[in-house]
Amino acid sequence: MIAIIDYDAGNIKSVEKALNFLGQEAVVTRDRDVLLRADKVILPGVGAFGDAMGKLRQYGLESVIHEVVEAGTPFLGICLGLQLLFERSDETPGVEGLGILKGDILRIPESEGLKIPHMGWNSLAYPNEGRLFRDIPEDSYVYFVHSYYLKAADERIVTAAAEYGTCIHASVEQGNVFACQFHPEKSSEVGLKILKNFVELENI
Repeated sequence: MIAIIDYDAGNIKSVEKALNFLGQEAVVTRDRDVLLRADKVILPGVGAFGDAMGKLRQYGLESVIHEVVEAGTPFLGICLGLQLLFERSDETPGVEGLGILKGDILRIPESEGLKIPHMGWNSLAYPNEGRLFRDIPEDSYVYFVHSYYLKAADERIVTAAAEYGTCIHASVEQGNVFACQFHPEKSSEVGLKILKNFVELENI
């Protein structure tokens, strides 16, 4: 069973639909026991960093997420869910993130002809091998919607990168923790394959 963390964030339903399409049982929940029993856990998200951290704390989910990660359960952050795994964001100075991974969430720099938010399809380069991208060719296109981007402290965890005015660390993997800045659930067949690769991971 795959648990999707429910903290009133956007895109939860589309992630659930994509998993159902892949034949997976998906449960949208904020119940600690269900999350700790799950085979895999996903933290989706669309919205503001500070508001999202406020909701995670309001529902007592911050400590549960740490428990899930420490138990070795494969954990996937999507879009805002990726950003929340880090320590802080330019979007909401002074608000601490989950701090599971190290790096900065920065605003995409203004540049002539560049629209912010970054919204649309971009190709991926693979600076390091990633289990989420097994059997997916480099330069495959995925769908992004964001105004802030990750600059990971340790570039060895970066498994996919995209160019949009700067180098965006688009996906990371560290141990049992995986995250994508883009939306696999909205990225057509490539995105479904990424989710399938996550679903098929063994517990680490």
